This record gives sequence, structure tokens and C-alpha cells, in this order.
Amino acid sequence: MDIQRKIMKKTLIIAALADLLALSAHADIIPTLTSVSPSGSNFTWSYNANVTGDEKVTTGDFFTIYDFGSIISVTNTQPAGWTFSSQNLGITPPSLVGAAGLTDNGAVLNLSWAYSGPTIIGPQALGVFSVQTTVNSTRISQFTAEATRSTGPEVGSKIDNIGEVTVPVPEMSALTPMLAICGLTIVGLMTSRWHRRTS
Repeated sequence: MDIQRKIMKKTLIIAALADLLALSAHADIIPTLTSVSPSGSNFTWSYNANVTGDEKVTTGDFFTIYDFGSIISVTNTQPAGWTFSSQNLGITPPSLVGAAGLTDNGAVLNLSWAYSGPTIIGPQALGVFSVQTTVNSTRISQFTAEATRSTGPEVGSKIDNIGEVTVPVPEMSALTPMLAICGLTIVGLMTSRWHRRTS
């Protein structure tokens, strides 16, 4: 029994060390939803972002949360040195434009934060980034990011990454253009069938 416990303990230690090495070798900016809290009749969506090892954040580096949906204007907050923007398409790192698996619905708003402050060397927490919206229901979307390698022969080169992140379920106003297209398609099909029956 003691031998089995020792073997199991060694196995767990080896697995933990392997995970630690994998994390330290992987370099990314990663935003993670940390809370959805009431703010009057609205909700504040707060994300913690981190830059991992072997990477730094310099002027022009950024991250984008895709298909977030409608936000309450001028409710964004971010740490010093970061600038907020929102747009229906992008902003996407050049190496990930058209990447397999990346979806960016042009009818649903994206959120981006770009950096212009003093260099931040990872691994390090970048702070809290937030916006307000009228909904609190969640779903999974995607994010991309671009930062700068801080060590090794490729120091100074850009590193782009992609991952999943939690966002609000789109409001009906954001879905209206898609529903209108679906509705027109259905009407067109029904009209086509009716013409075939009457001819």
C-alpha cells in the first residue's frame, strides 16, 4: 500500500512539473471573464488579462474579444496605458486573419484593447478590463491577441494567439439583421413553391 502511494505521489509530482513547464514555455495574452455584476439596471462584465512567460507587452500589442454584442457607451474601464475600441470586424493579428476556426460575425460587436504604455514583462497580470451591457446570460466566443517575445533568438518578434472566452448572449437588436436575412430566405422559398404549384 505504501509503495502504491509513493508511486502515485511521484506520478502526480511529475505531472504537475510537466504542466508547469508547458505553461512557462507557452507565451500568450489571455483574457478571462472574472465576474458579471449588477450595475443599476445593467451588468458590468469584467475580464482579467495576463501575459505569460517569454513574452512582453509593448506599444501596439492588443487583444480582441469577438462577437461580444451591444455595450453601454462610455462604460469601458481599463488599466493605464490601454485604449479601448469596438468594431464589427477585427481587430485581428495579421497571422490569424482567415485562420481556421476563427469566427467573427460582422453583425455583432467586438471589443479590443491596445497598449501604448511602458513595456510589461511577463509573466504578469495586466489588470481588469470591463464594459457594461444590458444582459447577463453567457455563452462561449473567441479572443485573439498579439504581444512581443521577450527572450531567446526571436526576441522582439510578434506572437499571436487565439482561444475561447465567455461573452454575453447577443441582444435581439444584434440578431435582427440575421433574423431578417433568414426571414427573407424563407419568404423567397415559400414564394418559389407557390409559383411552382400555380403554374
